[in-house]
Amino acid sequence: MTTLQDIQTFEGKYPKQLWYLFLVEMWERFCFYGMRGVLTIFMADKILGLSFSDREANLKYGAIQAFVYAFTFLGGIFADKILGYKKSLTFGAIIMILGNILIAISPQELFFLGISLSIIGTGFFKPNISSMVGDLYKEGDSRRDAGFGLFYSGINIGALLGGAVCVYLGTSKDFGWSYSFLSAAVVMIIGLVTFLFIKKSLGPIGDSPMLNLEPKKRIFNEIAVYIGALLSIPLIFTMIKNTDYTDYFMYSVGPLAIVYFIFETTKAKETAVRQKLIAALIFIIFSIIFWAFFEQSGGSLALFAQNNLCDSLLFFHINPNIVNNTANSLFVIVFSPILGLIWLALAKRNLEPNTVIKFGLGFLFLAAAFWVFYYTRFFADAKGITSLNIFTLAYLIITFGELCLSPIGLSIITKLSPKNLGGMMMGMWFLASAYGQYVAGLLGAGMSSPDESASIITKLQGYTDGYYQLAVYALIAGIILIGIYSLIRKLMQEVK
Repeated sequence: MTTLQDIQTFEGKYPKQLWYLFLVEMWERFCFYGMRGVLTIFMADKILGLSFSDREANLKYGAIQAFVYAFTFLGGIFADKILGYKKSLTFGAIIMILGNILIAISPQELFFLGISLSIIGTGFFKPNISSMVGDLYKEGDSRRDAGFGLFYSGINIGALLGGAVCVYLGTSKDFGWSYSFLSAAVVMIIGLVTFLFIKKSLGPIGDSPMLNLEPKKRIFNEIAVYIGALLSIPLIFTMIKNTDYTDYFMYSVGPLAIVYFIFETTKAKETAVRQKLIAALIFIIFSIIFWAFFEQSGGSLALFAQNNLCDSLLFFHINPNIVNNTANSLFVIVFSPILGLIWLALAKRNLEPNTVIKFGLGFLFLAAAFWVFYYTRFFADAKGITSLNIFTLAYLIITFGELCLSPIGLSIITKLSPKNLGGMMMGMWFLASAYGQYVAGLLGAGMSSPDESASIITKLQGYTDGYYQLAVYALIAGIILIGIYSLIRKLMQEVK
C-alpha cells in the first residue's frame, strides 16, 4: 500500500499524483468555468434565457457565485471532521452532475434547482482537491509553489475548454443552452470516473479522519452530512431566486466564520501557530478585494463583451464572449509554468520575492488591467462598439496579477495552516472568494445602466467609468499591502 512517505519522497519537480489530481481538477474546472461563462448572458438572454435585466443578471450572478464559494467553507469543515477529502470530493462530483443534467433538461424551468445542486456539489469538491495537492509535499519543500503553479495550469486548461465550448454551444443557433449545460455534466462524469481510478495512488491522503471510530458511528455521521447537504437545497434555492435573502446570508455567514476561526485559533497551544493563522487571515481578507474586482469577468465584463465589443481579434473574427471566457485561461496556461520556473530560479539565488510582495504585485497588475479596460472607451466608434484587441490586452495584464496571487495563495494557506485545520483554512480561502463574488455582483450591478433601453454608448460610459474606479482602488490596496510587509512577515515566522 502506498504510504505518505512514499508520496512525499518523490524525485524531480512534481510527484506523479499531482498529474492525476491535475486531470481530475481540469474536468471539474471545465464544468465550473463553462457554467460561469454562460450564467450572466443566459440570464440576460431575452429570447431563450431568463430575460433578466443587466442589473438583475449581475446580482444573480454574484449571488450564485457567492454561494458556490461559501459552501466550500462548509465542505472543507465536513471533510476535516467527518468525511475526509476523498469521500467529500466523490459526493460533490455526483451532486454537480445531477445539477447540470437538470438544467440541461429544461434550462428555463429547472435552472435554479440545478444551480442549487451545483452549488452544494462544488462546495464539497473544490476545497478538498486543493488540500490534497498540499499534502503531496513535506513541510518546507521548496517545490510546493511550482507544484501549485502546475496544478493551476490544469485548472485553466479546463477553464479554457469549458469557457469556449459552453459559450459556443449556448449561443449557437445549431445547438442552444441545453447542450451547453449538458456538456458540463458529461465532462464532470469523466472527472469523477478519473478520480475513482486514481484515488488508490493517493495512499492515506484524503482518508476519513474518523477511521478510528466504530464503523456504525462513522457511517451514521457520514450519512448525516449527506442528508444535511440535501436538506439545504430549498434554502439555497430560495436565497438565489431572491437576492435580498443573499444579503442576509452574507451578512451572517462571514461573522460566523470569523468566530469559528477565532475559536480554533485560540485553541492552538503554540504562539507560532496562532500567529501563522492570523497571517493567513490577512491574506484572505486582501483576497476578497482582489476577487471582487477580478470576477467582473463573469458579470459586467461578460455583458460588456456582449454589447460593446467588435468581433475582430487580430486577423480573424470571434465571438467576444468566447474571448472574455478563454483569454485569461489561455494566458495562464502559457505563463504559469514559465513563472513557476522563474520563481524556482530566483529561489536558488535567494532573489525570489516573498509571498507578501507577490500579493502586492498582484494588485498592481490588477490596477493596470482595469485601467486598460477603462481605456477601451477611447477606441470606440460612434455607436459605442470598441476594440476587442485592447480588451484582450487587459486580460493579458490581469493574468499576471492572478498568477502573482491565486496559485501562491493556495500554497501559502497550506503552509500557514496546521494539518488538522487544513480543510477549514482552505474553506476560508474560498469563503473569501465568495465575498469577492458577492461584491463583484454588487459592483457590476452598480455599473449597469438602470435604463434597459439605454444606448450602447451609454452602457460603454457606465462600465468604463466603473473600471476606472476599480483601477484606483486596486492600486491603493496594493500599496497598503506592501506597506505592512514587515508586520505580515513577522507573523508568518519561518514561512516564506
